[in-house]
Amino acid sequence: MKEVEFNLLDEPWVRVLTPDCTVREVSLTDALLHATEYTGLAGELPTQDAAVLRLLLAVLHTVFSRVDEEGREAELTSADGALLRWRSLWRLGHFPEGPIRAYLERWHERFWLFHPERPFWQVPEAKIGTEYSAAKLNGEISESGNKLRIFSAYTGIGKAEMTYAQAARWLLYINGFDDTSAKPKGKGLPSVGAGWLGKLGLILAQGNTLFETLMLNFVLLRDGTSLWGPPAPCWELPEVRSAERTEIPQPDDAASLLTLQSRRIFLYREQGMVTGYALLGGDFFQKENAFCEQMTLWRGKQERKNAPIVYLPRRHDSAKQFWREFPAVFLQRPGDRRPGLIHWIARLQSSNILSRRKMICFQITGVGYGDKDFFATDTFSDSLSFHMQLLDELGKIWRQRITDEIGSCERLAVAVSRLAEDLIIAAGGYGERQQSEAAKVAREQYYFRLDQPFRDWLREIDPEWDGEKTEQSILAWREQAQKLARALGRELVREAGTAAFTGRAVIRNPGKPTERKFYYSAPKAYNRFRIELAKVYPTDRKVE
Repeated sequence: MKEVEFNLLDEPWVRVLTPDCTVREVSLTDALLHATEYTGLAGELPTQDAAVLRLLLAVLHTVFSRVDEEGREAELTSADGALLRWRSLWRLGHFPEGPIRAYLERWHERFWLFHPERPFWQVPEAKIGTEYSAAKLNGEISESGNKLRIFSAYTGIGKAEMTYAQAARWLLYINGFDDTSAKPKGKGLPSVGAGWLGKLGLILAQGNTLFETLMLNFVLLRDGTSLWGPPAPCWELPEVRSAERTEIPQPDDAASLLTLQSRRIFLYREQGMVTGYALLGGDFFQKENAFCEQMTLWRGKQERKNAPIVYLPRRHDSAKQFWREFPAVFLQRPGDRRPGLIHWIARLQSSNILSRRKMICFQITGVGYGDKDFFATDTFSDSLSFHMQLLDELGKIWRQRITDEIGSCERLAVAVSRLAEDLIIAAGGYGERQQSEAAKVAREQYYFRLDQPFRDWLREIDPEWDGEKTEQSILAWREQAQKLARALGRELVREAGTAAFTGRAVIRNPGKPTERKFYYSAPKAYNRFRIELAKVYPTDRKVE
């Protein structure tokens, strides 16, 4: 078997989607130079696509932080220069072939998936690490030796081995989203937690083509304001860091961050197929106030009164639709911090580089973990589209209005869940577990019905509407949200059964001074439900 094999710049491995919905595998070079011909990445999982996207972005940052669109040396020295560089590429409409080919040819030797000294994204020293089969490398099944998937997407030989192209994609994925199951080989080493991407509430911008997606996520100014340091992607390092569980400073350049080696990995191959790998913990840095990361949600934490707020990456709740996180992502409230990507796109829009009338789409994705991130439980993804003007000053009032309506929807969901709980009690189910489960199911059902109507309403909002059109839109939405709640409430009552209609008396705190008798029935519960709905949307309430 050849020592040097499968160069990622020449061999097809990046999965892309063509306009006719065909999935193709192309080389890294092709993915960049023909990005306008593809609608996007089409890997096995959205999380895998996020990992591949960050690699492509690292190449763009490295190239176009040093040269302009014509390949002339011109390092970025000012924020205005960065905006002009981005605008030139955007108006060009594709990535220029000359600068990209010149750079990739220079570093061609560092992109061999298998190499005796510098295998791509790997280190030979990882051979001493925890060994896993190909089934663990495959994020669709993530199956270790002591945790088998009962209903697996792969069986037989498909679980035991994978092609080099598959392995290259999953190599990026496992580096970013690996769990904490691997044991350290050294003594007294710190815990590194899940892979860096697994710690984040990942958010990405999506365009109509792969070119647009790459450009929208090509953040040339941190938080839309300051320049990055000189790029230093992992393949340019004179020596690969191979020590286990190495704490490093927070990266000050985009390329280092995007190619962070969270894990030390070494792939095993037999007869042209990858059969497994060995793994150790890799580079990590403190996640508190890690504002170098532009693609994550944040949560503020204050240890004590008057202490400064410390910000940590906030993972997505896979049980929540993306629009329910709208305030945390897009509304800049006191003590909140928006993702750097949002600041960047808002800067492009306010600088008139992106059209004010353009629709923008954001995608969130992530991995769910169990038991202190010891194993992956699921992956999830969601997206949201709206007018780009919602991100600028003109959209500030609308962002608050949307947040208010989301809050009202939460109150409606609480009313629905309380109704479900009361109906369970009326029907004879007094156990707290049974009540809680009924309330949870009803709440989830309401949000399920509300989901598409809310997305449609958000997509239709135009911040340039006059006052009358704005009021009509909000009132129409409120009527729809309340109508869906009333309809679900009636269904819950019908399904409660005759016992719930008859009802029963329940004694609270029996034998105590606070003992009281309550009567529960379906009609009484429904009346209470209607009162709660009226409190959320009073008939005389005006749009503020």
